[in-house]
Amino acid sequence: MTELTRRGLGRAALAGALTAGAFPAFAQGANPIRIGYSMSLSGGLAANGRSSLLAHRIWAEDVNAKGGLMGRPVQIVSYDDQSNPANVPALYTKLIDVDKVDIVTSPYATAMIAPSMPVIMQRGMTYVTLFGAGVNEKLKYDRHFSMNVTGSDIKGTYARGFLECTKMLPTPPRTISILAVDNDFAQRAAESVRGMAREYGLRIVYDRSYPPSTVDFTPTIRAIQSARPDVVFFASYPPDSNGILRAVSELKLTAALFGGGMVGPQIAAVQAQLGPILNNLVNWDVYSPEPTMKFPGVEAFQEKYRARAPAEQTDVLGNYLQPYAYAQMQVVEQAVNRAKSLDQAALAADMKANAFGTIVGEVRFGALGEWVKDRNLFVQFQNIADGDLEKYKQAGTKVILYPPELKSGTLKSPYGQPA
Repeated sequence: MTELTRRGLGRAALAGALTAGAFPAFAQGANPIRIGYSMSLSGGLAANGRSSLLAHRIWAEDVNAKGGLMGRPVQIVSYDDQSNPANVPALYTKLIDVDKVDIVTSPYATAMIAPSMPVIMQRGMTYVTLFGAGVNEKLKYDRHFSMNVTGSDIKGTYARGFLECTKMLPTPPRTISILAVDNDFAQRAAESVRGMAREYGLRIVYDRSYPPSTVDFTPTIRAIQSARPDVVFFASYPPDSNGILRAVSELKLTAALFGGGMVGPQIAAVQAQLGPILNNLVNWDVYSPEPTMKFPGVEAFQEKYRARAPAEQTDVLGNYLQPYAYAQMQVVEQAVNRAKSLDQAALAADMKANAFGTIVGEVRFGALGEWVKDRNLFVQFQNIADGDLEKYKQAGTKVILYPPELKSGTLKSPYGQPA
């Protein structure tokens, strides 16, 4: 595969194009199947956007090496949305109306997917999205399919695993504090905790939100410390996750169960930066290289991904959304192969009716296009002495505590750095 780039809207760049003759096995002049999307290759979401694009490229190479789809090569058409939701509608309009791609998939993250939905719906496209939470809850678009472990009922299920960990403590906790950034996903996570706290015998002693622009968390952590909660639940995004955990470390906040829904600790660069500050943190996640998650093909994918990630200047581990980005395209691949068509209605019908075998396990979509069964992992960072990332390639560093069918270790308490 060779790559062509060009300037589009603002700094948007077209990536991953195939040139004629790149795959001699294809019939000369065979028209490629074009899969288009925007992705955050710059701006605040770029770390995950770039790694998703790399996962997609690896998938395209794997598929083309096997003869493509329906005997035609796959071509990825990707524009940089610069992590700016305002850029997304115009990019999808261009992809569908000007570039005339055959299939569209989504950017990474709820905030970027939501503004694309009106364009997708107006044009009747089948849409497989990546890590969007609840974007179809009100729209109820029947050609939307979500590659995301949260399922269709975030409020009712998201925090269940974290609260189940309270049952693993030697002494039942009585109080909980909640701190959440003021954005859609984090607020839904906080609502989930509030809704289930009483069921687990927990009294809420602190419950606040903070604006995304917050940089100093010392006053907030002091206030939580004063409330003396047994359980601490954070719902945060990077870089505020870093700021919160550094403030916690400096103020020596301790709790029997500590963590929750922090986005950031899943990322290799954050793990390297925080090192032992992560020790005994119990946090939401989607993948860990534990024996219970060795689904067929995932290790082969990660080997390819890790070999190329340093040169691509992206997440070097691939332990977070990267397998799901590959699996997102596996869904497209299997639907096209079964439907033997690029007709959008036929693809949507297949996705509704069938299960998909992917490198993150079997996936089946429900009525709103979310996973029929949610799979929110809660993992604990254990035995962290430094920022060396090699340990994260092996089992025993991000131990899975929940769900029970994937559990790979036991809870350590309280939260804190090793002596």
